[in-house]
Amino acid sequence: PHGVAVCHRRNIIRSSLMAHLMTSSAARPVTRYSIAEEMERGSVVANLAADLGLELGGLAQREVKLDIFHNKKYLDVNKKTGELFIVEKIDREFLCPKLTSCFLKLDVIIESPLRIFNIELGITDINDNAPHFRRERVELDVSESASPGERFSLPNAVDPDVGINTIKTYSLSRSEHFAIEIQTGSDGTQYVDLVLTRSLDREQTAVHHLIVTAVDGGVPARSGAADIIVKVQDTNDNPPRFEKSVYTVNMTENTAVGTLVTKLNATDLDEGLNSEIVYSFTLYTSEKTQNVFAVSPETGEISVKGTIDYEDMKFFELHIEARDKGAVPLLGQCKVVIVVKDVNDNYPEITIESVKNTVEENIPVGTVIALVAISDRDTGENGKATLSLSQSLPFTLNQSEDRPKHYSLVVSEPLDREAVSDYDITLVVTDAGTPPLSDNETVHLHLLDINDNPPRFPQSFYTIRVTENNAPGALLSSLTAFDPDLHENQYLVYFILEKEIANTSMSMLFSINPENGNLYALKTFDYEIEKEFLFHIEARDSGSPPLSSNVTVHIVIVDQNDNAPVIVSPWRAQGSVVEEKIPRSTDKGSLVAKVIALDVDSVHNSRITYQLLQVTDATLFSLDQYNGEIRTMRMFSYRDPRHQRLVVVAKDNGDPALSATVTIKLSTVETAVKAYSDMTEVPLEYDIFSDLNLYLVIGLGSVSFLLLITILVTIVIKCQKPKAS
Repeated sequence: PHGVAVCHRRNIIRSSLMAHLMTSSAARPVTRYSIAEEMERGSVVANLAADLGLELGGLAQREVKLDIFHNKKYLDVNKKTGELFIVEKIDREFLCPKLTSCFLKLDVIIESPLRIFNIELGITDINDNAPHFRRERVELDVSESASPGERFSLPNAVDPDVGINTIKTYSLSRSEHFAIEIQTGSDGTQYVDLVLTRSLDREQTAVHHLIVTAVDGGVPARSGAADIIVKVQDTNDNPPRFEKSVYTVNMTENTAVGTLVTKLNATDLDEGLNSEIVYSFTLYTSEKTQNVFAVSPETGEISVKGTIDYEDMKFFELHIEARDKGAVPLLGQCKVVIVVKDVNDNYPEITIESVKNTVEENIPVGTVIALVAISDRDTGENGKATLSLSQSLPFTLNQSEDRPKHYSLVVSEPLDREAVSDYDITLVVTDAGTPPLSDNETVHLHLLDINDNPPRFPQSFYTIRVTENNAPGALLSSLTAFDPDLHENQYLVYFILEKEIANTSMSMLFSINPENGNLYALKTFDYEIEKEFLFHIEARDSGSPPLSSNVTVHIVIVDQNDNAPVIVSPWRAQGSVVEEKIPRSTDKGSLVAKVIALDVDSVHNSRITYQLLQVTDATLFSLDQYNGEIRTMRMFSYRDPRHQRLVVVAKDNGDPALSATVTIKLSTVETAVKAYSDMTEVPLEYDIFSDLNLYLVIGLGSVSFLLLITILVTIVIKCQKPKAS
């Protein structure tokens, strides 16, 4: 292949040489050769020996110089072969920049003998350079409002090659909006213009990336490209647009101030100030709505700035506009509907439509006390309310059938003022919210008294003990009755129901204070004569009609120790000494005498005990303290005095005790013992028991008399009762 190339080049050189010879000057022939640029080192340009008629043998012995009119040594001569060959690649564009024709002149100097040959080497162009743009990236700013047909100059491409190898044409990458037009100047230079063929829309395509390609005429063709960046400059041709025309937001009432409701996001396809958006309410937004909500001009955030009350407004309509900052602002609008959700924030209310605060205690069951209505401003379950009583009372609530929120408060049980005089009826209304809310209202009801209670004594039977010898007018007791009614129904008057005993009226023996029931004795009572009284006292109120009740009073006369014992045996005259005679031979334990005393006081006070107050010889006689028997303790001795004196005291059981004394003078006689004893013993016993029988007869008579009087009094009382009724 190398040989074929050399032969080819030689043929070319010969042809060129022939052409140069035909045009060389007659003065010094110029040998011309033509080669293509960029031949490899060592490539043979021409055989100078053959072309110049030089012998190869002699050439080797001679000095051959090659004088090239250039600063680089591109060629040299091989003395052995006589060939002109390339030492360094020849770049036509470097050697002859901007020239269409390019020649390399050189002189071949051969000495011995000196010969000079003028050689002109024509360098032909090959397509070794691709076109290139001085700027590989070109940025153009084009307004999107530019009209189709507008032209924009592009930088030209440069190709150092010449002839057909230089730039032949330009092309543009596919574009819907741009094309190129090529114009040729007077010097043949091609100029490229970028032409707008279709209106631009920055919002659709903000930057157009184009590629301009310059193609030369070489074979194969070479090309170079430059990036054309068309930046579409914005005009305010797009209004702000919201994502939706209507936004719906659900919110609960009473949402805290400052709470974010929603954030609106309007977009503006423009840029710069044309895309900066300011949010605001339109005139269609009511002032009331603007007092509740606020919109941020910068961010479009809608927040709460007032109180949201479902009962006041169930929904709000906010008309919002987004306006850009263009020289001629454009705007977009949307509507925000805020639906308020009810929460249980309203307490149910009670309205007392009518009420009776004062009624009589005997009001019939079923009587209406009050008419009540309930209400709740909430809705749904939150607005469903029920009414109830807070506690168990003799009242009930009846719900109206045609108006469910209306109730009547009625009496459900009989009322008794004496048990409860005032009622605080608490009505409680509760809704069905979560959590439930409630409220209450109190109805005060006062009961008026009626005379439905008779006076009552604490006891049905009173026993009053009165000590005898009382002072007339002494307070015996206070018999106070109680009437639970009020005012005149409780004002009481006390009476002693008339009753006669032995023709004596009770009002003659006792009196009662009609206002306070104090019972007084009108006379002094003697236990030994009157031991008790039985009668009735009535208490009557001042109602209409009056009511009354009575109580039985039993007056018991209590005995005082006001009677001293009376010695009835042995009997003696007042202040005299009783003289008795006894045999001196009386045995030990023999009854000498018996002292008997009586006391007409009560059993307790009349209990008698006996004591020896004085005795001549204490070893001789003893006295039984209970039966008053005086007996010998031993037999008489000759040393004992003939006369013995005994003083016996009879003492009752009262406090203080009362007593009586008797002095007994005993004389001993020396008669026949048996006869004397029989004679003296019988009369002594007769005398004693005769006096005792006398007193017993008197006592029995008194008791019989009192029994008779009691029977008579009972008969009189029974006879008087029908008269009183």
